[in-house]
Amino acid sequence: MDVELPLIVVVAIFGYFGIKLFRPPTWLIVALLLGGFLLAHTFLAPAIESGTETGVGVVNGTTK
Repeated sequence: MDVELPLIVVVAIFGYFGIKLFRPPTWLIVALLLGGFLLAHTFLAPAIESGTETGVGVVNGTTK
């Protein structure tokens, strides 16, 4: 049985429970979001994308 959810739904659920359970300060949430957005536009973006795809493949069991 395969369940397919859009990534944004998974991120939203993770973020909601992360904020509710750990109560991080607002400035930290803003800094992490802004940092991730800015990091996505650097030379590290291909490495991040490759690592993400590999991680998803491992979780889904589709890697060789």
